[in-house]
Amino acid sequence: MLSNGTCLVALLHVGFVLRLGSLWFPGSPLRLLGKRSLLEGLVDDIEVYSTKINCQVTSRFAHNVITTRAVNRGDKAKEVFFDAELPKTGFITNFTLTIDGVTYPGNIKEKEVAKKQYEKAVSQGKTAGLVKASGRKLEKFTVSVNVAAGSEVTFELTYEELLKRNRGKYEMYLKVQPKQLVKNFEIEVDIFEPQGISTLDAEASFITNDLLGSALTKSFSGKKGHVSFKPSLDQQRSCPTCTDSLLNGDFTVTYDVNRELPANVQIVNGYFVHFFAPQGLPVVPKNVVFVIDVSGSMSGRKIEQTKEALLKILEDVREDDYLNFILFSGGVTTWKDQLVQATPENLQKARIFVKNIRDQGLTNINDALLSAIRMLNKAQEDHLVPERSTSIIIMLTDGDANTGESRPEKIRENVRNAIKGKFPLYNLGFGRNLDYSFLESMALENHGLARRIYEDSDADLQLQGFYEEVANPLLTSVQLEYPDNAIQDLTQNSYQHFYDGSEIVVAGRLVDEDMNSFKADVKGQGALNDLIYTENVDVKEMEKALKEQDYIFGNYIERLWAYLTIEQLLEKRKNAQGEEKENLTAQALDLSLKYHFVTPLTSMVVTKPEDNEDQTSIADKPGEDTDTEAKSTVPSTTHLLSYQPPSNPYYYVDGDPHFIIQVPEKDDAICFNIDEAPGAVLRLIQDPVTGLTVNGQIIGDERDSSDSHTGKTYFGRLGITNVQMDFRLEVTTETITLWSGDVPTTLSWLDTATVTRDGLSVTINRRRNVVISFGPGVTFVVVLHQVWKKHPLHQDFLGFYVVDSHRMSAQTHGLLGQFFHPFDFEVSDVHPGSDPAKPDATMVVKNHHLTVTRGSQKDYRKDTTVGTKVNCWFVHNNGQGLIDGVHTDYIVSSLF
Repeated sequence: MLSNGTCLVALLHVGFVLRLGSLWFPGSPLRLLGKRSLLEGLVDDIEVYSTKINCQVTSRFAHNVITTRAVNRGDKAKEVFFDAELPKTGFITNFTLTIDGVTYPGNIKEKEVAKKQYEKAVSQGKTAGLVKASGRKLEKFTVSVNVAAGSEVTFELTYEELLKRNRGKYEMYLKVQPKQLVKNFEIEVDIFEPQGISTLDAEASFITNDLLGSALTKSFSGKKGHVSFKPSLDQQRSCPTCTDSLLNGDFTVTYDVNRELPANVQIVNGYFVHFFAPQGLPVVPKNVVFVIDVSGSMSGRKIEQTKEALLKILEDVREDDYLNFILFSGGVTTWKDQLVQATPENLQKARIFVKNIRDQGLTNINDALLSAIRMLNKAQEDHLVPERSTSIIIMLTDGDANTGESRPEKIRENVRNAIKGKFPLYNLGFGRNLDYSFLESMALENHGLARRIYEDSDADLQLQGFYEEVANPLLTSVQLEYPDNAIQDLTQNSYQHFYDGSEIVVAGRLVDEDMNSFKADVKGQGALNDLIYTENVDVKEMEKALKEQDYIFGNYIERLWAYLTIEQLLEKRKNAQGEEKENLTAQALDLSLKYHFVTPLTSMVVTKPEDNEDQTSIADKPGEDTDTEAKSTVPSTTHLLSYQPPSNPYYYVDGDPHFIIQVPEKDDAICFNIDEAPGAVLRLIQDPVTGLTVNGQIIGDERDSSDSHTGKTYFGRLGITNVQMDFRLEVTTETITLWSGDVPTTLSWLDTATVTRDGLSVTINRRRNVVISFGPGVTFVVVLHQVWKKHPLHQDFLGFYVVDSHRMSAQTHGLLGQFFHPFDFEVSDVHPGSDPAKPDATMVVKNHHLTVTRGSQKDYRKDTTVGTKVNCWFVHNNGQGLIDGVHTDYIVSSLF
């Protein structure tokens, strides 16, 4: 079974951003708060005196508790934030706040029920409690609370996950970053594995030899392992006289279990789990076709990293494997007419081919995949490859299909009908500008999976790492079988491949809890012959041995079964439709509530005190971008924001620049572009009543050209002014500068900081966005888009989002501002346009009849990397007929 990448037990980042209320005075310089400076364990009078991470792992199932205690040493109430970054594969099971000895617990509820409770609290003026953000493998948990002078607060977060074996190891990875000296800092990991522990190691990127010897201990014997990390205050210092913390980096624990027997069955209280990972088998020869996107969007670093990865992969290809390359852009190019054996001579020719790969043209995914499938089918039918070999397709793309067959549903149908379940398809999505849900759905329905490759400096290593996971199949057509009529509620028990270094896990319930013996069979096809593994278990002896172990937490096998079942139900749900989807949703929801898991279908509601009133918070698990129904109901930023009810429309401008206007009365959106030369400044918002003005300056591609039609244009500078507050804010792709009167404060996108004054809050979320709130009712978000530094054409740019405008006056105008007021439009005569996937129509708006085109843009407010697709009616010719006047009416002389 292929694991979903590196297995994480916890990735923790516990820090505190403090917001002290109204500390500005008219005409005074801006006061910067929460930039996380360090003063001997104190940050603005808040002392974090204890942080403890306790991980109990029993039979790969991890139960993790993060506890942080803080005290307000000052003479004023302070707001404290608790942040923890958790693995995406983990389910939060509990969160509690304890304030001065009073505990406020979390309750798991169905998402819609929790959402209504949350919105009711928000409508009463109470702020949001938890905000989530996602990274590569992480989800960020954030909660805040006001702590009275002299009071103490304890945050306790619990989550669980089943560790998956990857390349022969289970890995517990913790991001240690407390941001200040902590008097009592501890990491304790206890591992119990009934199979016995064969290896155990622990290391940290920030640990010196001195610290390694005295603060870190690790040991294992038989079935038990232990790791402890307890640095003293002096050991935490970055230098003997420093007040900043050395604890800033990765803390990793890795282990594996004994493999004398290929399978291990464990039974407790009527539930069983079966682990299967045979060793020492010969590798099954594989027939692999690499389907590589070489369209124009792959230019620059992407194509170079792809080539670097493929060259490394060719070094690892076994001589009894067969391979081929298919390149696709507008057309399809194959390296060889048929699969060839990976002989040294052929591998050398393959290297030459890879080195000469060049980017070009459009994206024809359909024809490329069908070519690969035909090639693999022909190789088997014509006996060009060994009879006992297995086939796989690995496709890499960075975009949506835009030529040939471009309809995602039709491509999926074509591929599904061609593969017919005979071999898996693995889809690798490179970067953010792609339809990842399409790639994932297509992979899942063809027994594979999708993986996102992030546009970072290690992209080539990500590609190479994925190949290593599937490089060595040991068995095909694996089936795990159990006594008839003896089990129920079985998790997935058949797999197309078992790869070396991974593990298959099956769990279920016994029909008769009093049964005395249990038999498990595993059947699979190996490189040389068919294999059968059988294990007979004495149920009573097994339960007695496991129940005596003091390391075991509660009904761990039952919870492991529930976790695995929910995970698989949610996976099946992604491709289900109609009644089947409803049934899968109901089953997953029922188990989530019963076992107290925060999943994409549930939320955790916490009620805590706030100025002598209840404050409602929600812990959401963000859904994948493939499942809009499972998305978080709170903004995905890294700092606390007031939640905006869904009825509040949004307006934004991002990209080329694309203006998006949501029209909630129509449950639809309108979009348009403005084509203007670099250097032009456009008025986005102007409100003479509130004194707010927002202007944006256009930049172009790096190529020298004053003609806006020869390259893309973006916003590179934004200026926000409030004359009533005597306040100005300039945001560029490098700095954020604030003026109170004539006194400037300049910050960088590398900062994480909050600046406040009466009626105003500016929050910088490092390298992501800036959130500007002018009291309740007016909130803007500026998103930073960063491109590859050596890109020959494009440069960094900004997106501007209005997430709340309901307190701006009726006199507000500008390219965005004019749409803050309700308006109507009608669409009729929908008919095919020049692009079959984008129909044209007639729109009646503001007494104008316009020809519009159905399209989509991306909203990067919640996810700056991937974005969310927004469907809209595109108005041509710089929005003519939709905007008041013409677009040149909105050009102004300067940013302010």
